[in-house]
Amino acid sequence: MASASDKSQPRLQSNEEVIEELTRDLESSCVRADDASDARSKGDNSWDVVDKECNEDGNDNARSTEEDVDEVLLKDRDLLLTESEQEAFKDEAENLKQAGNDLFKNGEYVRAISQYTRGLQTCPLAYSKERSILYANRAAAKAKCQTEKDSAISDCTKAIELNSSYVKVYLRRAQLYEETDKLDEALEDFKKVLTYDSSHTEANHAVRRLPPLISERNEKLKAEMLGKLKDLGNMVLKPFGLSTNNFELEKDPNSGGYSVKFHQNPM
Repeated sequence: MASASDKSQPRLQSNEEVIEELTRDLESSCVRADDASDARSKGDNSWDVVDKECNEDGNDNARSTEEDVDEVLLKDRDLLLTESEQEAFKDEAENLKQAGNDLFKNGEYVRAISQYTRGLQTCPLAYSKERSILYANRAAAKAKCQTEKDSAISDCTKAIELNSSYVKVYLRRAQLYEETDKLDEALEDFKKVLTYDSSHTEANHAVRRLPPLISERNEKLKAEMLGKLKDLGNMVLKPFGLSTNNFELEKDPNSGGYSVKFHQNPM
Protein backbone atom coordinates (compact mmCIF):
# COMPACT_ATOMS: atom_id res chain seq x y z
CA MET A 1 0.00 0.00 0.00
CA ALA A 2 1.31 3.42 -0.88
CA SER A 3 1.98 5.82 2.00
CA ALA A 4 0.36 9.29 2.31
CA SER A 5 3.65 10.91 1.38
CA ASP A 6 3.78 8.85 -1.82
CA LYS A 7 0.30 10.05 -2.83
CA SER A 8 1.32 13.70 -2.47
CA GLN A 9 4.15 13.32 -5.00
CA PRO A 10 3.22 13.95 -8.66
CA ARG A 11 3.59 11.01 -11.02
CA LEU A 12 6.81 11.12 -13.01
CA GLN A 13 6.33 10.99 -16.77
CA SER A 14 7.98 8.24 -18.72
CA ASN A 15 10.59 9.08 -21.34
CA GLU A 16 8.09 8.22 -24.09
CA GLU A 17 5.49 10.63 -22.65
CA VAL A 18 8.01 13.46 -22.41
CA ILE A 19 9.15 12.94 -26.00
CA GLU A 20 5.56 12.82 -27.25
CA GLU A 21 4.70 16.10 -25.47
CA LEU A 22 7.77 17.90 -26.82
CA THR A 23 7.19 16.80 -30.40
CA ARG A 24 3.41 17.36 -30.51
CA ASP A 25 3.65 21.10 -31.28
CA LEU A 26 6.55 20.55 -33.66
CA GLU A 27 4.49 18.08 -35.68
CA SER A 28 1.52 20.45 -35.98
CA SER A 29 3.76 23.35 -37.05
CA CYS A 30 5.34 21.16 -39.73
CA VAL A 31 1.90 20.30 -41.04
CA ARG A 32 1.04 24.02 -41.28
CA ALA A 33 4.33 24.70 -43.08
CA ASP A 34 3.66 21.85 -45.52
CA ASP A 35 0.18 23.24 -46.23
CA ALA A 36 1.65 26.66 -46.98
CA SER A 37 4.28 25.10 -49.23
CA ASP A 38 1.63 23.13 -51.12
CA ALA A 39 -0.43 26.28 -51.64
CA ARG A 40 2.60 28.10 -53.03
CA SER A 41 3.48 25.22 -55.37
CA LYS A 42 -0.07 25.35 -56.75
CA GLY A 43 0.36 29.03 -57.62
CA ASP A 44 -1.66 30.38 -54.68
CA ASN A 45 -0.51 34.00 -54.35
CA SER A 46 -2.67 34.81 -51.33
CA TRP A 47 0.18 35.36 -48.89
CA ASP A 48 -1.24 36.42 -45.55
CA VAL A 49 1.03 39.41 -44.97
CA VAL A 50 -1.20 40.85 -42.23
CA ASP A 51 -4.06 39.69 -40.09
CA LYS A 52 -7.29 40.93 -41.64
CA GLU A 53 -10.67 41.41 -40.06
CA CYS A 54 -13.56 40.33 -42.24
CA ASN A 55 -17.29 40.58 -41.88
CA GLU A 56 -19.34 37.44 -41.46
CA ASP A 57 -20.00 37.38 -45.21
CA GLY A 58 -16.25 37.09 -45.81
CA ASN A 59 -15.79 40.52 -47.38
CA ASP A 60 -12.67 42.39 -46.31
CA ASN A 61 -14.04 45.81 -45.41
CA ALA A 62 -11.69 46.52 -42.49
CA ARG A 63 -10.19 50.01 -42.35
CA SER A 64 -6.46 49.91 -43.09
CA THR A 65 -3.66 52.19 -41.96
CA GLU A 66 0.06 52.34 -42.67
CA GLU A 67 0.72 50.02 -39.72
CA ASP A 68 -1.00 47.22 -41.64
CA VAL A 69 1.96 46.89 -44.01
CA ASP A 70 4.53 44.64 -42.34
CA GLU A 71 7.67 45.22 -44.42
CA VAL A 72 9.69 42.74 -42.37
CA LEU A 73 7.26 39.98 -43.25
CA LEU A 74 7.18 41.17 -46.86
CA LYS A 75 10.97 40.95 -46.99
CA ASP A 76 10.88 37.38 -45.69
CA ARG A 77 8.24 36.50 -48.27
CA ASP A 78 10.15 38.10 -51.14
CA LEU A 79 13.25 36.02 -50.37
CA LEU A 80 11.26 32.89 -51.24
CA LEU A 81 9.88 34.20 -54.54
CA THR A 82 11.25 33.51 -57.98
CA GLU A 83 11.64 36.39 -60.43
CA SER A 84 8.46 35.38 -62.28
CA GLU A 85 6.54 35.18 -59.00
CA GLN A 86 7.69 38.67 -58.06
CA GLU A 87 6.47 39.91 -61.43
CA ALA A 88 3.12 38.23 -60.81
CA PHE A 89 2.77 39.94 -57.43
CA LYS A 90 3.70 43.28 -58.99
CA ASP A 91 1.00 42.83 -61.65
CA GLU A 92 -1.53 41.93 -58.96
CA ALA A 93 -0.59 45.06 -57.01
CA GLU A 94 -1.04 47.12 -60.19
CA ASN A 95 -4.57 45.76 -60.55
CA LEU A 96 -5.32 46.64 -56.93
CA LYS A 97 -3.98 50.16 -57.50
CA GLN A 98 -6.21 50.58 -60.53
CA ALA A 99 -9.20 49.40 -58.53
CA GLY A 100 -8.30 51.98 -55.90
CA ASN A 101 -8.04 54.67 -58.55
CA ASP A 102 -11.52 53.84 -59.84
CA LEU A 103 -12.95 54.02 -56.32
CA PHE A 104 -11.15 57.32 -55.71
CA LYS A 105 -12.66 58.83 -58.85
CA ASN A 106 -16.11 57.80 -57.59
CA GLY A 107 -15.51 59.49 -54.24
CA GLU A 108 -15.30 56.17 -52.34
CA TYR A 109 -12.17 57.17 -50.46
CA VAL A 110 -12.31 54.65 -47.60
CA ARG A 111 -12.64 51.73 -50.01
CA ALA A 112 -9.88 53.22 -52.16
CA ILE A 113 -7.59 53.33 -49.11
CA SER A 114 -8.30 49.63 -48.55
CA GLN A 115 -7.34 48.76 -52.15
CA TYR A 116 -4.11 50.75 -52.01
CA THR A 117 -3.23 49.05 -48.73
CA ARG A 118 -3.80 45.62 -50.27
CA GLY A 119 -1.56 46.71 -53.12
CA LEU A 120 1.19 47.62 -50.65
CA GLN A 121 0.72 44.27 -48.92
CA THR A 122 1.16 42.53 -52.27
CA CYS A 123 3.81 44.48 -54.19
CA PRO A 124 7.37 43.16 -53.61
CA LEU A 125 9.73 45.58 -51.88
CA ALA A 126 12.08 45.53 -54.87
CA TYR A 127 9.62 47.63 -56.88
CA SER A 128 10.26 50.94 -55.16
CA LYS A 129 8.62 53.12 -57.81
CA GLU A 130 5.40 51.11 -57.79
CA ARG A 131 5.25 51.11 -53.99
CA SER A 132 5.94 54.86 -53.93
CA ILE A 133 2.93 55.47 -56.18
CA LEU A 134 0.74 53.26 -53.98
CA TYR A 135 1.73 55.28 -50.90
CA ALA A 136 1.15 58.54 -52.78
CA ASN A 137 -2.29 57.45 -53.97
CA ARG A 138 -3.24 56.26 -50.51
CA ALA A 139 -2.15 59.62 -49.11
CA ALA A 140 -4.40 61.36 -51.63
CA ALA A 141 -7.36 59.25 -50.52
CA LYS A 142 -6.61 59.83 -46.83
CA ALA A 143 -6.31 63.57 -47.47
CA LYS A 144 -9.98 63.53 -48.46
CA CYS A 145 -10.87 62.23 -44.99
CA GLN A 146 -10.69 64.99 -42.37
CA THR A 147 -9.49 62.63 -39.61
CA GLU A 148 -6.70 61.11 -41.70
CA LYS A 149 -4.52 64.16 -42.40
CA ASP A 150 -1.61 63.11 -40.17
CA SER A 151 -1.72 59.58 -41.57
CA ALA A 152 -1.73 61.03 -45.09
CA ILE A 153 1.43 62.99 -44.23
CA SER A 154 3.08 59.75 -43.09
CA ASP A 155 2.20 58.10 -46.40
CA CYS A 156 3.64 61.06 -48.32
CA THR A 157 6.86 60.69 -46.35
CA LYS A 158 7.03 56.98 -47.21
CA ALA A 159 6.46 57.77 -50.88
CA ILE A 160 9.28 60.35 -50.81
CA GLU A 161 11.62 57.89 -49.07
CA LEU A 162 11.07 55.50 -51.97
CA ASN A 163 11.30 58.23 -54.63
CA SER A 164 13.12 61.35 -53.48
CA SER A 165 12.24 63.32 -56.64
CA TYR A 166 8.47 62.77 -56.42
CA VAL A 167 7.49 66.43 -56.87
CA LYS A 168 3.75 65.78 -56.78
CA VAL A 169 4.06 64.24 -53.32
CA TYR A 170 6.20 67.08 -51.96
CA LEU A 171 3.41 69.40 -53.05
CA ARG A 172 0.70 67.23 -51.49
CA ARG A 173 2.62 66.97 -48.22
CA ALA A 174 3.17 70.75 -48.20
CA GLN A 175 -0.57 71.29 -48.56
CA LEU A 176 -1.31 68.82 -45.78
CA TYR A 177 1.29 70.43 -43.51
CA GLU A 178 -0.35 73.81 -44.02
CA GLU A 179 -3.82 72.38 -43.39
CA THR A 180 -2.58 70.96 -40.08
CA ASP A 181 -0.86 74.24 -39.06
CA LYS A 182 2.66 72.91 -39.57
CA LEU A 183 3.69 76.03 -41.43
CA ASP A 184 7.47 75.66 -41.15
CA GLU A 185 7.33 72.15 -42.60
CA ALA A 186 4.96 73.31 -45.35
CA LEU A 187 7.37 76.10 -46.34
CA GLU A 188 10.27 73.66 -46.59
CA ASP A 189 8.29 71.34 -48.87
CA PHE A 190 7.16 74.21 -51.10
CA LYS A 191 10.81 75.26 -51.39
CA LYS A 192 11.67 71.68 -52.32
CA VAL A 193 9.10 71.77 -55.11
CA LEU A 194 10.82 74.88 -56.52
CA THR A 195 14.16 73.06 -56.67
CA TYR A 196 12.56 70.76 -59.24
CA ASP A 197 10.24 73.29 -60.89
CA SER A 198 11.21 76.91 -60.32
CA SER A 199 8.13 78.15 -62.20
CA HIS A 200 5.60 76.24 -60.10
CA THR A 201 2.84 78.78 -59.44
CA GLU A 202 1.46 77.48 -56.13
CA ALA A 203 4.92 76.92 -54.64
CA ASN A 204 6.08 80.39 -55.64
CA HIS A 205 3.04 81.97 -54.03
CA ALA A 206 3.51 79.85 -50.91
CA VAL A 207 7.14 80.84 -50.30
CA ARG A 208 6.04 84.49 -50.30
CA ARG A 209 2.81 83.95 -48.38
CA LEU A 210 3.96 81.67 -45.55
CA PRO A 211 6.89 83.61 -43.95
CA PRO A 212 4.66 86.48 -42.69
CA LEU A 213 2.17 83.92 -41.34
CA ILE A 214 4.98 82.10 -39.55
CA SER A 215 6.25 85.38 -38.03
CA GLU A 216 2.73 86.32 -36.92
CA ARG A 217 2.26 82.92 -35.31
CA ASN A 218 5.62 83.12 -33.55
CA GLU A 219 4.81 86.57 -32.14
CA LYS A 220 1.47 85.29 -30.88
CA LEU A 221 3.16 82.30 -29.23
CA LYS A 222 5.74 84.62 -27.68
CA ALA A 223 2.99 86.87 -26.27
CA GLU A 224 1.20 83.85 -24.81
CA MET A 225 4.42 82.61 -23.25
CA LEU A 226 5.18 86.01 -21.71
CA GLY A 227 1.63 86.15 -20.34
CA LYS A 228 2.07 82.78 -18.64
CA LEU A 229 5.47 83.85 -17.27
CA LYS A 230 3.88 87.02 -15.90
CA ASP A 231 1.20 85.03 -14.08
CA LEU A 232 3.85 82.75 -12.64
CA GLY A 233 6.01 85.71 -11.64
CA ASN A 234 3.13 87.41 -9.82
CA MET A 235 2.50 84.24 -7.86
CA VAL A 236 6.17 84.04 -6.81
CA LEU A 237 6.59 87.77 -6.05
CA LYS A 238 3.33 88.27 -4.14
CA PRO A 239 4.76 87.16 -0.73
CA PHE A 240 7.41 89.89 -1.09
CA GLY A 241 4.91 92.65 -1.83
CA LEU A 242 6.03 92.79 -5.42
CA SER A 243 4.53 92.02 -8.79
CA THR A 244 5.72 91.84 -12.34
CA ASN A 245 4.66 95.49 -12.64
CA ASN A 246 7.86 96.25 -10.74
CA PHE A 247 9.77 94.94 -13.74
CA GLU A 248 9.77 96.39 -17.24
CA LEU A 249 10.83 94.50 -20.34
CA GLU A 250 12.53 96.55 -23.00
CA LYS A 251 13.10 95.09 -26.46
CA ASP A 252 16.37 95.83 -28.23
CA PRO A 253 15.40 96.87 -31.79
CA ASN A 254 18.73 95.64 -33.12
CA SER A 255 19.01 92.19 -31.58
CA GLY A 256 15.35 91.53 -30.86
CA GLY A 257 16.32 90.50 -27.32
CA TYR A 258 14.88 91.84 -24.06
CA SER A 259 16.39 93.56 -21.02
CA VAL A 260 14.74 93.94 -17.61
CA LYS A 261 14.45 97.17 -15.57
CA PHE A 262 13.30 97.25 -11.96
CA HIS A 263 10.95 99.98 -10.59
CA GLN A 264 10.47 100.14 -6.80
CA ASN A 265 7.11 101.92 -7.06
CA PRO A 266 5.53 101.21 -10.44
CA MET A 267 3.06 103.72 -11.74
